[in-house]
Amino acid sequence: MDKELTISSKFKNAAYALIGIGIIAFIYGFIKYPERAWANLLINNYYFLALTIGATFFMALQYITQSGWSSGFVRIPQAIANFFPVLLLLMIPLLFGLHHLYHWSHAEEVAQDAILQHKAPYLNVPFFIIRFFIYFAVWIGLTQLLRKFSHNEDLEGGLKYFEKSEFYSKVYIFSLALTFSLATFDWVMSIDAHWFSTIFAIRNFAMSFYHAVVLITIIIILLNKLGYFPFFNKYHLQDLTKYIFILSIIWAYTWFSQYILIWYANIPEETVYYV
Repeated sequence: MDKELTISSKFKNAAYALIGIGIIAFIYGFIKYPERAWANLLINNYYFLALTIGATFFMALQYITQSGWSSGFVRIPQAIANFFPVLLLLMIPLLFGLHHLYHWSHAEEVAQDAILQHKAPYLNVPFFIIRFFIYFAVWIGLTQLLRKFSHNEDLEGGLKYFEKSEFYSKVYIFSLALTFSLATFDWVMSIDAHWFSTIFAIRNFAMSFYHAVVLITIIIILLNKLGYFPFFNKYHLQDLTKYIFILSIIWAYTWFSQYILIWYANIPEETVYYV
């Protein structure tokens, strides 16, 4: 695509205004209700992290399957992948609010709780911080490498960089399966370290992939209406909506599976996690 996207000053000003309002609201909440402010920051960051994870998985999947239909708008998931460094900056402040979010970070709580003591070799502040930076190092490093190969492929052509992209996409997907699963346990599930769910990571990944494909589709449609991606047609849209349809089924299936786990084990006290 030769046409360069330009963002109007009106749109930029509106975005800056919303960012300013968000910062002011967070500061006010941090002063008045620090626990809620930390929780809201975690929820916000995790949701956008999930979108970024899903978009980069979509990008890697296209290389692995050697899909040609999506090559024209691969720049969209690549652009979303550029949000990883921003997410790192947004997530770092959460490291200073661990005591507000996670009861396992309090030594006195661990001393009185057998379950927390059992999980202490994994759920402890130093190891939590180490894992935090490992996750982002893997995500940022591999996605930037894929962006670099894609750019070089555009400049030089041939299959050299495409084959590299295909190989490192496989590396990224296997790395993502481990790091994102552990990240969901660390950042979300360990809010209540007494809860056990073997399907939690799968459910979160299904959600992230599903929402990311919806986001990619919306962006493509909006840009197409503005004159970009003139090659985009109903067949591209049909392929994207097939993704959305099947992922919505998988997402619903994992949610129902979580309910079934609670139901057949007859543990009604865990329904709060489902709701």
